[in-house]
Amino acid sequence: MALTYRPAIPPISPPPRDSFSLATVERGAALARIGDCTTCHTANGGAPFAGGKPLATPFGTLFVTNITPDAKTGIGNWSKEAFRRAMRDGVARDGKHLYPALPYEHFTHTTDADLDALYAFFMTRRPVSTVQPANRLYPPLGFRPLLAGWKMLFLHKGIWQPTQGESAEWNRGAYLVESLGHCGGCHTPRNLLGGEKRSRAYDGGVADGWVAPAINGNSPAVRAWTADRLYTYLRTGIDMNHAAAAGPMGPVTHNLARAPEADVRAIAVYVASMMTRAPGAKVLSAPPIDRAAQAAAAEPAGAALFAGACAGCHGPGAPMMQQGRPDLSLGSPLHEDNARDAIQIIIQGLTPPVGAPGPYMPALADNFSDAQIAQIAAYARARFTDKPAWPNLEEAVRKARKEGQQP
Repeated sequence: MALTYRPAIPPISPPPRDSFSLATVERGAALARIGDCTTCHTANGGAPFAGGKPLATPFGTLFVTNITPDAKTGIGNWSKEAFRRAMRDGVARDGKHLYPALPYEHFTHTTDADLDALYAFFMTRRPVSTVQPANRLYPPLGFRPLLAGWKMLFLHKGIWQPTQGESAEWNRGAYLVESLGHCGGCHTPRNLLGGEKRSRAYDGGVADGWVAPAINGNSPAVRAWTADRLYTYLRTGIDMNHAAAAGPMGPVTHNLARAPEADVRAIAVYVASMMTRAPGAKVLSAPPIDRAAQAAAAEPAGAALFAGACAGCHGPGAPMMQQGRPDLSLGSPLHEDNARDAIQIIIQGLTPPVGAPGPYMPALADNFSDAQIAQIAAYARARFTDKPAWPNLEEAVRKARKEGQQP
């Protein structure tokens, strides 16, 4: 009980908006974009930051909290100290342990000044009163004191410190990636208890039913991710040498498109430095792979479906390809050991991550059966890569559909 107990922090009256300087609020807004806060804390069709969005986890479904300054259902009566404790220790104002869906594993490394700027930003949003549904977790995981033990194992506190010998830009990027950007939350694999495997940092993970590929020396990228290419991708959601941002990465690029340019460049510099030993790190302009004849012979049903549903955009000479869109052979999804991302893109499609002119692909979930989607994926893998065929594709499609239907 002594290990699990956290005292409540007294409530305060919501601070007036003019108690925060405009410069501090603007800084907090920029940091919130880097942290992708709106994506998780805004329900579909809901008010910004008002919570209620369901998050499917291996342990059940969590409903994200309201972080608007509403005094009763949000964080309006939270002091600056209460906010810092939640972000660093995963403990709410009333003393309840918070689930690590709030990535305090990373936020714990954030400076006081940046947490205070975030606090100023959230406290100057429009208050919204919402009632969150109860979490639906498998017993006994709804018993919050258990989280104290989880934190003892996986919460490694300490404000981030710069690395000597690296540039100021590299260190700025490292700080943002390791703290508020919480990139490891998706791109690092997790153990059975949901903790990040720190010995395999950035080795690739799973997020919302999608594979978040490795962004270290195990990156599956066919061509090198340079700092410039990463910057373009993070700001626009697409790079002609790779692919378009899909799945959970789409909203990330949408937010980074409006983040400070210098910060996004710093992130690109740091992440690119982690991939310098990847297999494709030295490949700048290798020609795309296209084995149409061999793939058609191996996967005739998939070839026919691809010709009817996909070739109008992805075939040689298609208008989209003439506009400089990435060739399918350059994107990581078809090169990954797991077929999950390729299947999810076929099922869910792709919406422009940054703006209307961005890449678009219609969802094909209602157009094809599980077997047909598996055939398309098998053909695309055979035609646009030199990798071995994926096993059990039809079962993988069924699983992907089920994940897409979860709240």
